Amino acid sequence: MMDSSSNSKWSISSFMYKIVIVLDNARIHHAKLLAPFLNEMKDRLELVFLPPYSPKLNIVEGLWKWLKSDIINNVFYHTVAEIRTNVQQFMDEIMKTPLTIIDRLCVRF
Repeated sequence: MMDSSSNSKWSISSFMYKIVIVLDNARIHHAKLLAPFLNEMKDRLELVFLPPYSPKLNIVEGLWKWLKSDIINNVFYHTVAEIRTNVQQFMDEIMKTPLTIIDRLCVRF
């Protein structure tokens, strides 16, 4: 979508809502290469960084811990395909009970 008033390829007026993205402090999330894009989209995107070392606030960390405990820990897989199959089965299974995911992963204040 072209904005006729500038050289920008995005028109902020074409968006209705601001997107908020919650990130951990991985180095890639602070890459200088992203700076021009983020500056251009500052009215459209808001980045919120978690405090350093805050695994309880990072849902992905909880999911990774759950996956490791149920699928990876103390198991020897002969092939990568076996790992993929078991990880996919784990993901398929937990998606059947979304409330279990919320109960296990979401922080309650």
